Amino acid sequence: MAKVALYNMEGVKTGSMEVSDSIFCAEVNNSVLHTVITNYLANQRQGTQSTKTRTEVRGGGIKPWRQKGTGRARQGSIRAPQWTGGGVALGPKPRDYRYSINKKLKKIALRSALSAKYEAYEIYVVEDLKMDEIKTATIAKMLKGMEIDSKALIVTAELDKNVYKSARNIKGVTPTYVDVLNTYEVLKHDKFIISKEAVAKIEEVLS
Repeated sequence: MAKVALYNMEGVKTGSMEVSDSIFCAEVNNSVLHTVITNYLANQRQGTQSTKTRTEVRGGGIKPWRQKGTGRARQGSIRAPQWTGGGVALGPKPRDYRYSINKKLKKIALRSALSAKYEAYEIYVVEDLKMDEIKTATIAKMLKGMEIDSKALIVTAELDKNVYKSARNIKGVTPTYVDVLNTYEVLKHDKFIISKEAVAKIEEVLS
């Protein structure tokens, strides 16, 4: 089985642990990764963009000049799209960008993302990632011990408010938990820090 480094809350390496080959050493499927990430980003779009058509722009009720005899092009309204201050032709309107993909693809993508992190030696497992109080300095000390100064994703098995509130104040660090873990967040961050309990839960969910 594959092995990853094991750390304590001080950021000191204490050993290593075995992880599932089918999840952390799977083939990286770039096609599925692209499909899932595109879907995730589309679902995040608010779709509130809007422009006014010529019927919605105020004014323009009178014909600017007579049809013939002026030598100028015929015009019916000063709010037509070719006029400054006119309506927008074929502009965007509010819409829903969401669409769904099947769960099987999402699992394949997450396995691929985790495997890519494993291949790049960017996975750090913390033996007991728990805190009795909210203290950002504790998380900062752990990251310093691991020599991590880039974007990092910290994953716990369940929502741990102490860990979440302690880590969210650090620039580039995003705390989350297994139930809401997604492929985009895994690939977006340079380092993947996960509790030992969360590894077991991920292996249970993705197996």
